[in-house]
Amino acid sequence: MNPTMDKYQDYVITSFLKSMPPIVVQKAQGAVLTDTVGRDYIDCFAGLAVANTGHCHPAVIAAAHDQLEKFVHCCSYLYYNQPIADLAEKMAQITPGRLKKTFFANSGAEAVEGALKLAKLYTGKQEVIALQCGFHGRTLGSLSITGNSSRKRRGGPYAPGVSFAPLPNRYRSRSVTSEDCARSLQEIIRFCTSGDVGAFIAEPVLGEGGIIVPPFDYFARVKEVLDRHNILFIADEVQSGFGRTGTMFAIEHYGVEPDIMVTAKAIAAGLPLGALTTRDEIAAAFQPGDHFSTFGGNPVCCAAALANIRVIEQENLCDKAAQSGKYILGRLEALKRQFPSIGDVRGLGLMIGIEMVAGDDLKPAPAQAERIRESCLKKGVLVGVGGVDGNVIRIQPPLVISREQIDFALQAISESVEELASQETARA
Repeated sequence: MNPTMDKYQDYVITSFLKSMPPIVVQKAQGAVLTDTVGRDYIDCFAGLAVANTGHCHPAVIAAAHDQLEKFVHCCSYLYYNQPIADLAEKMAQITPGRLKKTFFANSGAEAVEGALKLAKLYTGKQEVIALQCGFHGRTLGSLSITGNSSRKRRGGPYAPGVSFAPLPNRYRSRSVTSEDCARSLQEIIRFCTSGDVGAFIAEPVLGEGGIIVPPFDYFARVKEVLDRHNILFIADEVQSGFGRTGTMFAIEHYGVEPDIMVTAKAIAAGLPLGALTTRDEIAAAFQPGDHFSTFGGNPVCCAAALANIRVIEQENLCDKAAQSGKYILGRLEALKRQFPSIGDVRGLGLMIGIEMVAGDDLKPAPAQAERIRESCLKKGVLVGVGGVDGNVIRIQPPLVISREQIDFALQAISESVEELASQETARA
């Protein structure tokens, strides 16, 4: 064991994890992590979709360093400071439609909690509808609206007044259309709620749920139902935002303007920051004493976030993510045609999933996904595993990843799938 691993075992709570890869990270740059023995790994998970501009981008580091030398903390909701003001202005410029005012928090879950509170205060209505398979964080409120029992076990009871709607999963429910789901939403409002619904929350692309991409007409059909009932639409862009899907925000693919947008993860390239952005009149629903955050909008994090967004724009990382994603999906589709264990390949931009299955009934195969992740690790490539059934290999690298690095990673994935197929054949 490595001394760092020993200290983890002795002093860090990790009992909520099945396991951790046996590597100790020493440094990171771009799309590469380097461990303490000097081995490089192509990072195709980006610290869980965080390092969109790459690890330690010089412009982001310089901005954070410059602010560190001025002051680290003053509480951005106690005293005025320029970094939070500039970042809020930038968020108004890059978010869709009439979204204008931002509250900054420390994380995605905290921002989700704030968005739910704000929606209830503005509408005067207390119930929420979320999506099956959706994930919104691990606090009590965010777990209450998470549609995945595996993330909620042993933590209940959760907050009341939450209903869950189906969504079109084009692999698992091919016959279900966006119109079907809109009708289901209408029926849920009518039969499963008290008619006191203030908000509907959804990820434009479901990350933890298994990289599920709803059809591009889905949110338009849903928004029609919401508008009829004066229900706010909260778009959870915590994982899909800041260029990840080939546009600055994933909801842009659907041509729908949310009432509140929640962001975090990639907003500050690894520094802790979350945000909710909304229209003027909705923002005004917060009255004195309703909300606050001691560390939210930390000036160092805000300075880094502003530089991070400039990098995304100046280096055309949205377009790069779209192009790289199409290339990866094309290569993976060819791999899928070779191996029946790959049930589905899907994604947008550099938010890509490979669903592993077993048998003619396409039973989820989580053990196969884990074995491929372990095999890729040995070959110098880091991928994630997720999905409601734990059977989806997640490919979400930094948007700056090069074609050469992509090819290296795809070769490792291809070899790992082939080796798995050979092992399965030998066992049969």
